[in-house]
Amino acid sequence: MVFKRLLGAIGVGGPSVDTVLDGEAVLPGGALSGQVRLRGGGAAVEIEEIGLELLARVEAEGEEGESVGTVAFERYVVGGGFRLGADEERSVPFSVTVPWETPVTELYGQPLGVVLGVRTELAVADARDRGDLDPLVVRPLPVQEAVLEALGQLGFGFRSADLEHGRIGGTGQRLPFYQEIELTPPPRYAHAVTEIELTFLTTASGLEVVLEADKRGGPLTPGHDALTRFTVRHEDVPVLDWNSEVDGWIRRLTEHREAYGAQAYVHSAPHADHLAVHRSGPGVGTAVAAGAAGLGAGFVGGMVAAEVVDEIGDFFEETEEEEDEAEGSEED
Repeated sequence: MVFKRLLGAIGVGGPSVDTVLDGEAVLPGGALSGQVRLRGGGAAVEIEEIGLELLARVEAEGEEGESVGTVAFERYVVGGGFRLGADEERSVPFSVTVPWETPVTELYGQPLGVVLGVRTELAVADARDRGDLDPLVVRPLPVQEAVLEALGQLGFGFRSADLEHGRIGGTGQRLPFYQEIELTPPPRYAHAVTEIELTFLTTASGLEVVLEADKRGGPLTPGHDALTRFTVRHEDVPVLDWNSEVDGWIRRLTEHREAYGAQAYVHSAPHADHLAVHRSGPGVGTAVAAGAAGLGAGFVGGMVAAEVVDEIGDFFEETEEEEDEAEGSEED
């Protein structure tokens, strides 16, 4: 992005900022690095602090229906405490660690429709102003990719992905939202479920996999949701037969018979605990569509990538326009 001049609290003629990220994608729990490039304005100023925020587009269910908003889920101080001269150019390198639960935004190079961003903030003379907003691309960890590849090999198809506001009770979830990946079942499970929703809760030691099945009803029984959780370690990636492991998870999930609305206590794998899942609301998909895929074609091989790119671009433009309007109102 080109330098964006800060016209809010700092004022016309103030410094401008451009944040350039290294590389194309980061991993959950991995390093995000780059440079914050500053250019001085018409007069010298004291740069008290340079901050970076990680933002996410999150959906929430309320009394009036679904709403979409922006949530800042991590903040870093990467510099400050120096004087920036008039028209001076300075570059401040940084390297920070993103949260382990940072959502995955792409798979096999294809966007999932999940929107994350990095926003730069300057503190100058007791005033704070926001700079540019850049997309953040996150690819899956090997253990996450192993689960997704196995699902693709088992015939599951990608339907959509989104971020839901709320917490899943009984887990180690840290962020105020969680990612849902909605999957269509293969023929062998289509008689039992209409879709399966997958959530990854990642830590430094491993991965909690939360699965929810939208189970079909029978002639005398209504449909209902079944939920369960399984845990794996990062070091399990090269040693497990992932197709068999994940197929076992799905069989346990679809064979489960008890559900209690939004809260369910269910039996899970031998290496996991009983789990109470408290949901903020059902997942609502994005405009992304995909068919069944396998290891060779990629799990999201049928995705309409251009539509996702347009959607992400529109979101960042709208966010920046709203911030500019808010700054303008404050000046008036």
